[in-house]
Amino acid sequence: MNILVTRPDERGQALVESLNQAGIFALHQPLFQFESGRELPILSTVFKQLSAGDAVIAVSKIAVDFATETLAQTGFHFRSDLQYFAVGQQTAAYFSAKIEQTVKYPIDSENSEGLLALPEMQHLADKNVIILRAETGRELMAQTLVTRGALVQHIECYRRMPLEENIAEKLSLAKRVGIDTIVATSGEILDLLEAYTAEEDKDWLHSCRLIVVSDRIAQTAENLGWSADQIIVSLRADNQSLFEIISQQVQ
Repeated sequence: MNILVTRPDERGQALVESLNQAGIFALHQPLFQFESGRELPILSTVFKQLSAGDAVIAVSKIAVDFATETLAQTGFHFRSDLQYFAVGQQTAAYFSAKIEQTVKYPIDSENSEGLLALPEMQHLADKNVIILRAETGRELMAQTLVTRGALVQHIECYRRMPLEENIAEKLSLAKRVGIDTIVATSGEILDLLEAYTAEEDKDWLHSCRLIVVSDRIAQTAENLGWSADQIIVSLRADNQSLFEIISQQVQ
C-alpha cells in the first residue's frame, strides 16, 4: 500500500512521518493552504456583544488558531459565562487548552449531527451562537439552530487558498511512483483532486482506494466516480485514527 496524504499543513506531514516510521510508504501533497479570514477584524467586537449563556462553536483546530491568535492581540480573555463547543474531541481539547474554559463536544458522532444532538444544543432559543469556521462549510448546523430559535452568526476565521504550484504534475508523479491509496479529510479536498488531476490520470485517481473521515465525504466520493467498495470511512478524523485504519489495511 502506497499512501498519498492530502491533509494540509503540519497535520498531514505528521501523519506521513508516522506512516513512514512504521514502514508504510507515504507522500504528503496538500492541495490548499490556509490564510486569515476576512471577518477576523470584527471578532473582538462580536464577542464583546455576547450575553451570558450564549454559545461559541469551533469547527476545527485551524479556526481555533486564527480566532485565538486574533483575540490575543487585542488582550481579549475568554469569558466563563459563555458556552463553548467543538465538533470533535481533538478540537475540543485544543480549544479548551487555548481559552482555559470547558469545551463540550459529541462523544459518539464527531460531526455536525452529533453536536446538534447534545442536550445543550436543544435549549438555545433567543441565544446568540457564533460559529468559528472557514469561508464555506456545511450549513446544517446553522440552519438547524435557527429552527430552534437561536440567533446564528458565522465568522470566517480562515480561507482555503489553492496552491499555485503545478499540482496536476505532482499528482501525475504520485501515479507514476505507485500511489494506490489516498487520504482525503474533506469534501473540498475531493473536489480539488478531481479538478487538479489531468484527464489522462482520472482512471488512476478513481481506481485508488480512498480513506475519508465521514459518511458524507464518502458519498461525495461516490458522486465523483469512486465505487463504494473502494472507500474506507474512519470513525474519527484525528491522525491516530487514520494511522490505525491504514495499518489495519496493510495487515
